[in-house]
Parts: sequence; structure tokens; C-alpha cells
Amino acid sequence: MAYKITDECVACGTCAEECPSDAISEGDDLYVIDMDACTECGTCKEVCPTEAIIEE
Repeated sequence: MAYKITDECVACGTCAEECPSDAISEGDDLYVIDMDACTECGTCKEVCPTEAIIEE
């Protein structure tokens, strides 16, 4: 299942710090997930303080 970072992202960086596959990086306005690198573990969704990461 793929994950997406929504507009609720406040660019805190928590998800990028916790991602075990380094699939999350800072974009222009919010963080983005590199789907080729993502292992779909769900860690990012679990640690996001604003619940800005959803399953697609």
C-alpha cells in the first residue's frame, strides 16, 4: 500500500528522520515520499504529529 504526504504537513521532518529506507525528503512546501525507495513499512505514518501521511 502506498503512502502520501498531504497538505497537512508542517515540514517538521519527523517522518524523514524515522524512515528506515531514507525514502522521504524535503520538497518545496512539504516533505515527499520517493515511492521507488519506500518499503511501505508505515513508520512515517505512525510518527507524523499532524497525521499528514495517508495510505493511498
